[in-house]
Amino acid sequence: MSPVRRCSRTACGRPAVATLTYVYADSTAVLGPLATYAEPHCYDLCAEHSERLTAPRGWEVVRLSDPSAPSRPSGDDLEALANAVREAARPPERGDGPQGGGRRTADPMEVARRGHLRVLRSPDS
Repeated sequence: MSPVRRCSRTACGRPAVATLTYVYADSTAVLGPLATYAEPHCYDLCAEHSERLTAPRGWEVVRLSDPSAPSRPSGDDLEALANAVREAARPPERGDGPQGGGRRTADPMEVARRGHLRVLRSPDS
């Protein structure tokens, strides 16, 4: 027997990532993380089939998230990342006087800077 559980869908040989259980009394299909062992009345699904899962009319699908799985970045995360890249790409301000707006303080390990790239001194030297 293979140690990797496979998708329960016919002709699908991909590895299972989620377990589907039906609660007939509540007309609910529960899709959660892969169960620790195979149950006779549960269905193991691959990533593609678990994403495309639909329930019969009148039924509810409950998707339980796996807290150990990495979360997908949200729009806010991507926007924050883009803002950080733009900030790093800005040229440093070069004013020495009070109208100069203040200089950035350089990192003691920083030797040179070009755009958003920095040359750092080796910590050993």
